[in-house]
This record gives sequence, structure tokens and C-alpha cells, in this order.
Amino acid sequence: MTTAVAALLPDGKRLHLQHGPIDLIIGAEGGPGAREAAFSAATARFQTVLGELVDELPLLKTELAPDEPLPLGPVARRMDAACRPFTALRLTRMAAVAGAVADEVLAAMLLATPLDRAYVNNGGDIALHLTGDACFTLAMATPDGRDLGRISVGAGDGIGGIATSGLGGRSQSLGIAESVTVLARSGAVADAAATLIANATDLPDHPAIRRAPAHTVKDDSDLGDRLVVTHCGPLTGIEAETAVQNGQSLAETLYKTDRLRAAHLYLRGHAATVGAYQTITPTRWETLEHA
Repeated sequence: MTTAVAALLPDGKRLHLQHGPIDLIIGAEGGPGAREAAFSAATARFQTVLGELVDELPLLKTELAPDEPLPLGPVARRMDAACRPFTALRLTRMAAVAGAVADEVLAAMLLATPLDRAYVNNGGDIALHLTGDACFTLAMATPDGRDLGRISVGAGDGIGGIATSGLGGRSQSLGIAESVTVLARSGAVADAAATLIANATDLPDHPAIRRAPAHTVKDDSDLGDRLVVTHCGPLTGIEAETAVQNGQSLAETLYKTDRLRAAHLYLRGHAATVGAYQTITPTRWETLEHA
């Protein structure tokens, strides 16, 4: 296994941590010395994260059932806690891995020093800490770079995690959403919910959608023989809207049961929003560290 590496980015205000497939961008703001203490804590905690996950990988890649035993590691426990409420929707704990890693590193930072504002961005799945009048703004975009606007959250919004999922992202998808962004109480919960809503944004048996068993597309997939989308051809406007409505239905259920705070879904020019958050139009092109 390779060694974890850490480096300050050129602006001197952000830390880059990388180990195998895990790639984190971290920011922290607070009193004198807080950033340095937070970055030191993040670097120390990150050293063993990948190894801990690898040790339990067979269990973490098994479809989660209500009577499944708990994993041992702290990151794996975060994954389990985030995914266990969704067992009826069929998923493995890997649905929350990126968000759970971000949560764990952020927790280490907050344990080391008080912070006014901090985030851990794990490839777009973000753990977030805000106090006072601090805010956090990020850009939403499709996998091919089309701008979908901005989301801005403040300390009073109760958002601890933001995650995005969809076809063309880092993970395999059972659905055809181009982008599903979820705001939730933690990065792990946001990650799992975004995955499930993206899966539900779908048109089952549509002839323009090609699917294949997950393991034939990616031999180490945790989805086994479940059919993942490999290509989505032309859709009519009504079809795209129907797919979005299918995903929106699940998002509304998760919102009503307090599994998420807000969600934004997008496919082929059709969008839906569940919950409430402040949006900033794409015409405001401020400099964004989270784009």
C-alpha cells in the first residue's frame, strides 16, 4: 500500500491529503494557530484511514441488512450509521465511504482546536463545520462542466455535509441523473442519500438506457451483479422530467423523515428541488474555493 502524502496548496490556506483513491482538500479558519493545529491533526488522523477501511472491505462491500454486525473501525462505523436507515433500499456501506472519511478527518480537526469554519472535501463529498456568521458556498455542475448554480449555507442551517452523485461521477449509478446534490447533517448521510436519489432518478426498461452487471464494468464493484447504467441515449422532455420526478419522490420521503435537509436534482435541462436553501444564480462569478 502506498504512503499517505500531505502538502499545502500554493495559497497556503488549504491542505491536500492523498492516499490511494482518497483525495482530500481541507480548509480551516479560526484563532491564531488554529489552522496549523487543524492541519496537523488532519494529517495525523489520515495516515491510517485507508488501511482501516481495507481491513474491513469484505464486510463494507456486502449488501447491508438490518441484522448485519457492526464494523470495527471508526470510519466504517460512520458508514454503517449513515447507511443502516436505508437498508430497505438495498445498498452497501460503501455508499457513504467518501462522506464518512471526510467526517472523520473533520472530527479530528475539531478535537484538536476550536475552528470558526472548516471543511474536508473528498472529491466533492464534503464534511462541513460553521459557527457564528461563517458561510460556505459551492458550485453545482454536471459531470461535463455545465453550471447549475450555487448553494450557500450558514451556521444556522444545520448542514454538516454536502454530497453529489450521478451518472458520469466517480461511482457507478443505477440511475440516469446528471447531478443530485444533497445537504444533510453529516457528510456520510449526504453521501448515502445522494447515491440513493441518483439511483432512483431513472426510467426502468427504457430502450435508450444501456445497463450491465456492475462487476463486468468494474471488477471490484461493491454492487455485484446489479445492473448499472453504462449509457443513456436520447430522451424526450417528458421522459427526462419523469425520471427527475422519480428521484424527487424518494428525496421527498427522505426529507420528511429527516434523513436530509435539502436536495437538488438535474437531468437534461429538468430540475427539482426538495427542502430549502439559498441559491445564487450562475451569473455571479465570484471566486469559489469549492467549485
